[in-house]
Amino acid sequence: QVQLVESGGGLVQAGGSLRLSCVASGRLFSINLMGWYRQAPGKQRELVAVISSGGSTNYADSVKGRFTISRDDAKNTVYLQMNSLKPEDTAVYYCNNRRVAIPQYDYWGQGTQVTVSS
Repeated sequence: QVQLVESGGGLVQAGGSLRLSCVASGRLFSINLMGWYRQAPGKQRELVAVISSGGSTNYADSVKGRFTISRDDAKNTVYLQMNSLKPEDTAVYYCNNRRVAIPQYDYWGQGTQVTVSS
């Protein structure tokens, strides 16, 4: 079993910054995708950013140039540096660890609230 534990959420004013962290524990394989998704009230969960084990990244258009995803495999941790935050970034942010090769898995964290005030 794998557990993902997020931290770093909170309340910040527009224009501010936050750094989210997600630590994975349990049986993991090195080739995987680690990412962040978010879900605002009344909306579907959406991709924010993902990073492959090779370091390739993909971002939602709405966060490009403001958010940076990174990973530290030695610590089984993925980070999301969020700068120039906007009220529309307010959401619950979820960490995801996914592997598409066999053995396949798809794990989610419990989520951390990010609230950006105007």
